[in-house]
Amino acid sequence: MARLRGLASRPITLAAVSNGPATADDGPGDLSRPLPEAVRQRVVGLASDTLGDLPADAVPVALRPFARFAPTRRARLAATPIGAAVDTDEEFRSRVAARVRTLTPELAAALEQGRQPAAVDPLDVAAAAYLLRPTGWVAIVEDVLDHLDRESASQAGDREAESAARLRDQVAAARASARQERERLRAELAALKEENATLRRTLRQTRDRVASAENLATRNAELTARAREQAVADVARIDAEVRRLRARLADAEAAGEQARRATREGRDVASVRLRLLVDTLVDAAQGLRRELALPPVRSRPADTVAAHEPSPGGQISGPEDVVSLETLLGLPQVHLVIDGYNVTKTAWPALPLESQRTRLVSALGGLAAQTGAEITCVFDGANLPVPPPVSVPRGVRVRFSPEGVTADDVIRQIVVAEPPGRPVVVVSSDREVADGVRRSGARPISSDLLVRLLAR
Repeated sequence: MARLRGLASRPITLAAVSNGPATADDGPGDLSRPLPEAVRQRVVGLASDTLGDLPADAVPVALRPFARFAPTRRARLAATPIGAAVDTDEEFRSRVAARVRTLTPELAAALEQGRQPAAVDPLDVAAAAYLLRPTGWVAIVEDVLDHLDRESASQAGDREAESAARLRDQVAAARASARQERERLRAELAALKEENATLRRTLRQTRDRVASAENLATRNAELTARAREQAVADVARIDAEVRRLRARLADAEAAGEQARRATREGRDVASVRLRLLVDTLVDAAQGLRRELALPPVRSRPADTVAAHEPSPGGQISGPEDVVSLETLLGLPQVHLVIDGYNVTKTAWPALPLESQRTRLVSALGGLAAQTGAEITCVFDGANLPVPPPVSVPRGVRVRFSPEGVTADDVIRQIVVAEPPGRPVVVVSSDREVADGVRRSGARPISSDLLVRLLAR
């Protein structure tokens, strides 16, 4: 059934075959022409399907190599031997015809009665007639082939008419395109002529401009030559002026050197006179101190500021215990005020507070011995009920702030208590302390600087 699925695909009318049964029994090989490819494919397809259902001993010898192929593959690869077997092997053809009778009994009955169904595909009719071989089958096949030839000729005529119509349309389109192309070329030719005329005018104008430029270049060359000559003369005149100015500069330098020498000589005389006067005043002051028997100063303005003194501890009493440092402070009567914990936490933050205080005070003792400066170290004691004991070396004053008062406040009071004009240096990295003492006339320095100086 799969090979004759087109039996009712489209109706046709074969008048020469449908009017009655055939009159003669035609044998094989009476066709005047070969089967068309479409009919041959239907015959081969039916034979291929039949071949797959036959027992091994019923398969023609020539087709046994293809018996195990799939039907579609067998029909494709063994089409020629299958077609030859159908045409020459009557028994094999009969088996295929039996398959046709089984699949299309109506079509087989009609053909054997000499009738051709009008609604069946002529290709299926031809294939069935070729396999069944009823009486008059050659006439049926020939009639189908003639009908196919007429249909092909009609379709070829239609195609030729369509092709001629397309050619006429193409010729008309080509003529229209040619007319448009001629018009376009004419327009382009006119544009080219106009462009050529424009280029000619531009060329004449360019030649005129080139001539003008050449004349201008000639004049510019003449002007350049004159300017070069003038520049050479100016350079010579400037060189002479430079030489004259250099001579005047040498004279001025000599005069300046003489003036500086005279100034130095006068300044040396004035310096000698001033030094003599200072020495006289110093000697007079020393004589007056001896004459009046003035006792040494035992109290300082910083002693008047309220603060707690540390408990008495060991006293460093020998020069062998003083750390030798280079000169740090050389101003006369300088007072060095130190924010104690600010310095110790900068230098030795990992040590206990007691060790920090001891280490700083000991280092300050060496500094006082080296410079002779008055040194006051203030520690924060606002939270201490009793000031801790500290060994205070000679030349160092140690103070703890009273209850409720910070060390910063004590430092500010010490600075304010000093007389105007006395040099006071405050060591603290606290910005607020530094700004406060600066307004009072003291000079603040950072704790890190003092630590580096003490470590030298």
